[in-house]
Amino acid sequence: MKKLFVACVLAASFAASPALADCAKLPNHAALKEALGAARKADNGGFNLDMWGTVVDRSGRVCAVAFTGDTVDAQWPGSRVISAQKANTANAFSLKGLALSTANLYSATQPGGSLFGLQESNPVDTDAAYDGAAKDFGSSKDPMTGERIGGVNVFGGGLALYNDKGEIIGGIGVSGDSSCADHNIAWRARHGLKLDYVPAGVSADKNDNIVYDVENGKSAGGFGHVTCGGKELDVLATLPATRKVEVKK
Repeated sequence: MKKLFVACVLAASFAASPALADCAKLPNHAALKEALGAARKADNGGFNLDMWGTVVDRSGRVCAVAFTGDTVDAQWPGSRVISAQKANTANAFSLKGLALSTANLYSATQPGGSLFGLQESNPVDTDAAYDGAAKDFGSSKDPMTGERIGGVNVFGGGLALYNDKGEIIGGIGVSGDSSCADHNIAWRARHGLKLDYVPAGVSADKNDNIVYDVENGKSAGGFGHVTCGGKELDVLATLPATRKVEVKK
């Protein structure tokens, strides 16, 4: 009886922990893998490569990591940590009233940009990022799960996650292809997860979509991203619109 009581107390405290409570609001490994796989199958431009995806909660703690290929090395191994970095960045620099994708940060962090130097802040925790058994990478037991990886990445592939109340609850990061394709896949995956109730952003549509306004190395609006030498402008027109929060009357 005593052992049962202790076990129940431990289970209750574990379930009530802030980390688990935050991740409970977010996609688990299976949901992330499904959304990532569906998004990867669309026409996203780039090299048509398999992808890594990571979801973090509002505190930056990793909730889930997944990949789209048949094996753990079917996508760039280095993109696993980059996906976590992107998720962390989009979450860390977005707010309830303003979403900034990692694509939006590209020009702003170049020399002379309004956020130059941001990419040198919040370094990756390499112990947390590379610890554990490689056989578990991208599974429900990925060693990054439950850890705060940190890192700042300033090209396409990271988006903040907003629920149907317009509340920011975390971020998603995608990596494994050109940065333009990474953004497109992250965008579609977030839409598939129904966590794209974006309140405002710096794009012409007032959301956090990628902006291709860089000419001669300069972004007209200050938050532009370079093109990637493919058909990204055509793909941009096919991306689903972000959802709107319903105002109760």
